[in-house]
Amino acid sequence: MLYDNHGREMTYLRLAVTDRCNLRCFYCMPEDGIHYLPEKQLLTWEEMLRIVQQLYVLGLRKVRITGGEPLIRQGIMEFLEKLSRLEGLEVCLTSNGVLLEKHIPQLQALGIRSINLSLDSLDRQRFHQITRRDDFDVVYSAMMRLIEADFKVKINAVVMEGKNDQDIIPLAQLTEKYPISVRFIEEMPFNGSGKGPAVLKWDFIKIADHLKAHFGNMPVMDAAYGETALRYQIPGFKGDVGVIAAFSRTFCGTCNRIRLTAMGEVKTCLYDDGVFDLKAFIRQGVSDEEIRQTFITLFGNRPKDGFEAEKNRKGIINESMTSIGG
Repeated sequence: MLYDNHGREMTYLRLAVTDRCNLRCFYCMPEDGIHYLPEKQLLTWEEMLRIVQQLYVLGLRKVRITGGEPLIRQGIMEFLEKLSRLEGLEVCLTSNGVLLEKHIPQLQALGIRSINLSLDSLDRQRFHQITRRDDFDVVYSAMMRLIEADFKVKINAVVMEGKNDQDIIPLAQLTEKYPISVRFIEEMPFNGSGKGPAVLKWDFIKIADHLKAHFGNMPVMDAAYGETALRYQIPGFKGDVGVIAAFSRTFCGTCNRIRLTAMGEVKTCLYDDGVFDLKAFIRQGVSDEEIRQTFITLFGNRPKDGFEAEKNRKGIINESMTSIGG
């Protein structure tokens, strides 16, 4: 099994398969996008599969495929099919929903039933303002298809002052009718500009207080080890709501995540700047055992939390979230 130097069992891989995205959410990247890497500079599907297989030997139980937008990269469904053959490994997908609907039957056939859908507003105009694209109807249709097909759906909404704070209650109300989880996420500094929010006006406490002021008593739900969301059950509702303190970093003590960027950088924490170039290492012709030992060594020297990881960075945070996989 793979443990870090703080006794945390590392069982969950967030694997970014591309840095490309078909939206331009302002909290994630500049309006004109970022400098995308040529595909030859990304990990190949074969390299990614090999890495997952070695982590599987070390006790990996869950892998979430992220991007950018993972469905953009050609060959994604064949890759998911190969991952699904690893017995006992939960394969999940995070998507912005723009290309999702046509893939739902195949995802269902592969047994991939857990989908995180990024959706920051239920208002078409605000959706357009946030994403800089007019794709709300397509994304909403994909969400409804997932619900109808009994997928485990989690809606991720980044809360931003003056941009979509008026959407908190409407998004939460989705859980009255539908058995989904809506999670509200603190805004983070990974927008590609080198400048985060000057003041975090909607922290996890304010978001939770806002929900409680509207819905009244909301019992806290039991949390699995490594879960980032503090989840609440609104009485009588079919789903649940959650708050993720992504900037406040209150959940670091049980973090079980391994992060791998599309270019092959290992991140032991979202807030570090990449601790190892695994792509270059693999292309030297190393053995499977050397890959496993590298992960053991890297996580044996892991910061205790996101604040320490940020302090250890070589420079300021200037990455786009689309380049690191969330």
